[in-house]
Amino acid sequence: MTPQPNPEAGAAVKAADRAHVFHSWSAQELIDPLAVAGAEGSYFWDYDGRRYLDFTSGLVYTNIGYQHPKVVAAIQEQAARMTTFAPAFAVEARSEAARLIAERTPGDLDKIFFTNGGADAVEHALRMARLHTGRPKVLSAYRSYHGGTQQAVNVTGDPRRWASDSATAGVVHFWAPFLYRSRFYAETEEQECARALEHLETTIAFEGPSTIAAVILETVPGTAGIMPPPPGYLAGVRELCDKYGIVLVLDEVMAGFGRTGTWFAADLYDVVPDLMTFAKGVNSGYVPLGGVAISAEIAATFATRPYPGGLTYSGHPLACAAAVATINVMEEEGVVENAASLGASVVGPGLRELAERHPSVGEVRGTGMFWAVELVRDRETREPLVPYNASGEANAPMAAFAAAAKKAGLWPFVNMNRTHVVPPLNTSEAELKEGLAALDAALSVADEYVR
Repeated sequence: MTPQPNPEAGAAVKAADRAHVFHSWSAQELIDPLAVAGAEGSYFWDYDGRRYLDFTSGLVYTNIGYQHPKVVAAIQEQAARMTTFAPAFAVEARSEAARLIAERTPGDLDKIFFTNGGADAVEHALRMARLHTGRPKVLSAYRSYHGGTQQAVNVTGDPRRWASDSATAGVVHFWAPFLYRSRFYAETEEQECARALEHLETTIAFEGPSTIAAVILETVPGTAGIMPPPPGYLAGVRELCDKYGIVLVLDEVMAGFGRTGTWFAADLYDVVPDLMTFAKGVNSGYVPLGGVAISAEIAATFATRPYPGGLTYSGHPLACAAAVATINVMEEEGVVENAASLGASVVGPGLRELAERHPSVGEVRGTGMFWAVELVRDRETREPLVPYNASGEANAPMAAFAAAAKKAGLWPFVNMNRTHVVPPLNTSEAELKEGLAALDAALSVADEYVR
């Protein structure tokens, strides 16, 4: 894992990228993508030989790090045996992946519909909910991200929705609990929970319960800020859904497969949804794969009635072989337990210690290997370090923070006024401490912008 500098090759990669690759969520002429030469474990490196500790897990999906040899071998073996096969057939890798996933999902979520990623998992979960209930509307939280396809981006709550939101998607947004920036003037978690549930029930009442097919929530919101819900909130949402005949969809695309220190974040709250979406960590992102875990009741809706949906690559054998290997690696190597243990003993305490010394840190929150650090200009007023959806000069403080982290050898996950600490789940204690030291240096830069 010793990077070998090759700047000429890097320049060629960069030139081809700039000439032909159209990047996501970007003004194409304003970006400067890093040319990556290789990756292994919790690190990646560029063509100049600079190595970075990855505190982003890619896009929060390399849950077992890069290039795990057992998963690479499983993909190679599957490619030699059967590279691909149509989804209408029973294929060993597909069947085994579904079995292993169903063994770990909560309750009776025992049927698995495979997709190519998280966004189309959300698309199909909401289609199932609408067909099951015969109702048109979906309720989702403002502070959320559910994907970039048409329905998924409309149930998303963040600004990436705006350009595609024509108000015709049948989506109604509501406020989920978040005590640090409460919309309910709450002073305690108990107040925040009770008032958020009251707000949701009022929204249901005024929208008309008979028109609402589903409530979709990230079990622990990810990109929007890693905000673990207060005790009792998800159970309360479950009760409201049961009361009004609404399907509860939990989005575990980011939080699932060990990220929160349990197989699924729902396990932390003892809540069983009717549908659960997953992707990312199911096979550490090695080959695109996502899916919907389906309850017995909703599966029965399509027992003799065809489900009107499918994908050419649903349950692709290479992706499913990677999932089988990843889940087995996570079991054999205690990856979920490692996330829980080091999250509680190293990451959480380390971030809270940084918060005590850096006035730019307003709040630290999270669990497992799923943490957020809220950066502020003023701890008393909680004014964010940069404005909501800032860009250009307005975002300069966060850009300076990110540059300082990279200079210290850490690749940070930065969104709005936050940095998220989301390393691979099998990152070692020594690597985590290395990352925290780099964060310490970068936060000193953020401190320069405090009032």
